[in-house]
Order: sequence, then C-alpha cells, then structure tokens
Amino acid sequence: MAIVACVGIMQAAATAADVSLSSLLDEMTDRAALARFPDPAYTVKQFSSYDPASTSPDKPGWFANNDRSFFVREETNNGRTEWVMLDAEGPGAIVRWWITGFAYDGTVRIYIDGAKEPVVEARVNELIGGEALVGPPLSEERARGRNLYLPIPYAKQCKVTFDQNFQLTKNRDHLLYYQINYRTYAPGTSVESFSKTGLEAAKDQIAKLQDTLLDPASVMPEDASVVEPKATIEAGETKSTVLDGPGAVCRLTVKLDAEDPVQALRSTILVMEFDGEQTVWCPVGDFFGSGVGVNKYKGWYRQVEADGTMTCWWVMPFAKQAKLSLENLGEQTVEATGSIATCPWTWDDRSMHFRTTWRQQRDMKTQSPHFDWNYLTAQGKGVFVGDTLTLLNRSNRWWGEGDEKIYVDGETFPSHFGTGSEDYYGYAWCMPQYFEAPFHAQPRAEGPRNHGNVTNTRVRLLDGIPFEKSFRFDIEVWHSRKTTVDYAATTYWYGRPSAKATVGPMPEEATQPVKYNTKPAGIVE
Repeated sequence: MAIVACVGIMQAAATAADVSLSSLLDEMTDRAALARFPDPAYTVKQFSSYDPASTSPDKPGWFANNDRSFFVREETNNGRTEWVMLDAEGPGAIVRWWITGFAYDGTVRIYIDGAKEPVVEARVNELIGGEALVGPPLSEERARGRNLYLPIPYAKQCKVTFDQNFQLTKNRDHLLYYQINYRTYAPGTSVESFSKTGLEAAKDQIAKLQDTLLDPASVMPEDASVVEPKATIEAGETKSTVLDGPGAVCRLTVKLDAEDPVQALRSTILVMEFDGEQTVWCPVGDFFGSGVGVNKYKGWYRQVEADGTMTCWWVMPFAKQAKLSLENLGEQTVEATGSIATCPWTWDDRSMHFRTTWRQQRDMKTQSPHFDWNYLTAQGKGVFVGDTLTLLNRSNRWWGEGDEKIYVDGETFPSHFGTGSEDYYGYAWCMPQYFEAPFHAQPRAEGPRNHGNVTNTRVRLLDGIPFEKSFRFDIEVWHSRKTTVDYAATTYWYGRPSAKATVGPMPEEATQPVKYNTKPAGIVE
C-alpha cells in the first residue's frame, strides 16, 4: 500500500503558528512543500570552521585553507572552557550538521532559549553520525564524513558549544572541521523548542520517517495519472510529451539505450517547459545525478538502477501546460522509454516552477592561482534545493579543497562559507569511495585514487535556501597539484515565473566526447 504523502500538494506544510519538531519531521517527506515559497518565511545560513583569513575576494587570504577548529568565541560555562560553534537568534531551527569522521573525545552541548543548562550534551561523534539522538539514515557516517539531519527547533535563541582537552583545542590540533545549517524564521513565528520530552514523543514518527527515506518510491499520491512515452530519437531529433494543467509532475523516469550509452547520457538533453517557459535544459545523466555513465545509487529525490533506469521525484507544478522533451544532440540513434506521473495541484501565488541549470567548463588550469567557479547565478524569487557536480580530474591527487560560497539577496560576504568540496557533499578526507544516502551520494569515483570522473550530489530538504531577489553559488577550484580539470554543475532550484538564471543551454559542451574508464577503479561497493 503506497504511503499517501501528497497533502502538501494542496496546502503548505506548516503555518506561522505551528513550527515544531513534529511539523519539521513531516516537512522532510512532503516533497511538494519545496515547490511553494515558504510560509512562514525563513532564511537558511551556515556556521562553519572556515578559515577567517578569508575576508574579501580582493584581499590576500580569500582562498585560505586552514579550515579547522575556528569558532565564534571562547567562553566559560559552569567552570568549563567551551568554544561556541553556533550562536543564533530565534525563532529558528538547526537543520543539518556535518563533521569529519574522527573519533573525537570532545563534547557538544546545545543551549536553547538562554538556558544555563544544555538540552543536549553528547560526545561529538555520538551526536553527529552516531546514535545519541537518532540513528541512520538521519544520523550516520559515510566515507568518513558524519552527518545529522534531525531538526532542532528553538523559539528564541540557540547556542552550540564544543569542549575538549584544553591544550589540544587551544592549539587547534584536534582537527574539528564542522558545518551547521540553520533556519531563522520571520519575527513573530511561533516555534516549539526542542526538548528530550518532545523527542521521546516523536519516537514513532521518527521511526516511520527513517523507513520512508530509504524507500523513496513509497511516497506517491494514489490519484496520480501516468503516461509512458516511448520513442526512437534519431540524431538531431526531438521527441516531446505535452501535459495539460493544472497539475504537477511528481515522478519522472527515463531510460536510454544506444550503441554508446555513456555518450548518449551526456548528448541527450532533457528539456522541460512549464506554462510556456523553458525551465530545464540538462543532459539526462547529469539531471538524475548519475554524471558520466550509469552509476547506480538511491536517494530521496533520485534513483539510478543498474539497467540504466533513472527516476526522480521532484514535484514540478504548472498552471496550464507542461512539455517534456528529449533532444538528441549526438550522432547516434537513441531509444528512449519513460514514465511521467502527474498529480493534482492548485496553482497559487506561492507556487514555483522547477528549474535545472547545467554549466560545464573543460580544461580549467588549477593552482594558477585558485579561483571561484560559478555553479549558479539567478535573479528573482525562489528556493535552491540541490546540485550535482560531475568532474574529470587528470591527476591522481586530491581535487576538492575548494570551499562553497553562497550569496543570498545581494550579500557581499557569503552566508554559507564552507570547509572543502567533499565536506559540502557530506563526506571527508578526499575519500574516492562509493556511498549513497537519502540526501547525498558519490555514485562514481573512477580512480586510481582521485583520478578520473567523479560524481558528487546533494539535495536539500529543510536546508533548502530561499531567496527573494537573487542567488549566487560559487565553489573554489582548489587542487593540490597543477593539472587541468573539467567541471559540470547541475543545480536544482525552484523559482517564481519571473525567475531567471544567467546561464542558458550549452549544446556545444553537451556534444563533447566523454572520456571515461569502463570499470571505475575507485568505487568500493
């Protein structure tokens, strides 16, 4: 029996008077919630251990890389020296944590609403990636990166501290790299603060959520209608399916067969138009988070099967009409089969169109010097909900020291400043290792070591980033060796009808020959 979780398609996930642990847990599996601009309104920002020598793009130190063990401040609590990792005014909620996967001996404490005693006190590696509050998949270690996605709401204020052996911490020798994403709601929003009692009351809800996140196909509306297009697409041809609205695409499946299937996944383009506006132009393999070739993995929003069947569950609403097309830019014939499920949708002034922007740049010189590379620059109103990075590394040394830098609504300094590319994608220590999880994955890591094609992907649920006017996502190209790399970034975002990205279709890049190893050596099943 399918779990019916499409209520959010007809209404918002929460009201201004009802944000709590329970409502946030419900929101995590309400895919339709991302397709409406948030109400109550909130921003999403990040505290991290990034190197504070990075002060301005026009000053030395902008690419400083000593990104560990920096804190907001040092303070004394109950006779202990503690280092503040986060200090945020509410109403709000912590929505994602990441640290590296060492067995730290330090303690994390969470103080809420000005309380002198912490509501949570746990060893850092038991809290983040362990089972101090919740187990996998909301809290687990993947490829030496530890992640925690259990929301921690607070009504007035939240402070997170860390303490360890004083001398180690003072000298920053414990290598604590961390990122904490948090929401801040509009003033006046009523939030029920996190408590151990509330966590215990949500025990059954959390158990159901954990199971659901591992079974993404289970969340489909019972009244979805399905069409199953099938087409032979010759070189230069486009085949389309038109859907009348109002409605929302709530599941899309595509499978391509060709003499060279790897090239077909890059040179066959998925194009989507909603209400007369083209909002998606992306190579099929990149759109589904597979990157180069068929790379099997399963996440909450996308799944790639070993036979090449690729599925996504993004909810993509439209008021009048949707047109989904496959455009063959390659030189070979492609056989395409698919399935499109639509479900009811009431279009309103918070509804947004789903958008995907794809950008590739080849043969970028590293260490000449390091530089920021743009994933997405967008104008208008929307929510950023994830991305896939497909890259080709021509060295066997580490490519990803680069930090993400995200600017929202004209910020001159990024409100998200990261600690490394693999940290952003939820793993750590340069690990060229296969992993999958509901919100992040590394489906491909060819090897040997860090050489060859790599695919990193991440989706955002509670940590989706709303913007009112503009959005810009840069990442540093920061390689440990002088070489050349190719980057292809696919960004997933929602926008009101007037929203635009600064980069349009790149057919000349999508038709370039794909270089790859037939059997990726770096993947460890």
